[in-house]
Amino acid sequence: MRTTITKPADVERTWYVVDADGQTLGRLAAKVAAVLRGKHKPGFSPSVDCGDYVIIVNADKIHVTGNKLTDKMYYRHSGYPGGLTEMTLRDQLKRYPTRPVELAVKGMLPKNKLGRQMIKKLKVYQGADHPHQAQQPLLLEL
Repeated sequence: MRTTITKPADVERTWYVVDADGQTLGRLAAKVAAVLRGKHKPGFSPSVDCGDYVIIVNADKIHVTGNKLTDKMYYRHSGYPGGLTEMTLRDQLKRYPTRPVELAVKGMLPKNKLGRQMIKKLKVYQGADHPHQAQQPLLLEL
């Protein structure tokens, strides 16, 4: 029996919607990253983007364990001397409610062209509504 390699033209993409209300951030991100990569499909190939689209709703209602709300820090740098800015998870959720979920999923994807292509298939929304009803997304139970 020969090993088949999935080609980009053979990939069929499905849309999934995930409700993040009450979900733990890391566990949610790990499962969403696997779907974005396509690891749930039998024809998975690590060198091809064969994953599906994922819509995450209620991203502002995620749950974290321990003292992560006060201890977990997010850093960014402006590129200028002394331009390091840090923000706790609590402040990040207050100011940019969808960003912790996006960054958690992005950190679990490959750090190359393929990973940058995969993260574009992730759509994260603060509330329960999303503008992708025309794609008829399926509910993904995690």
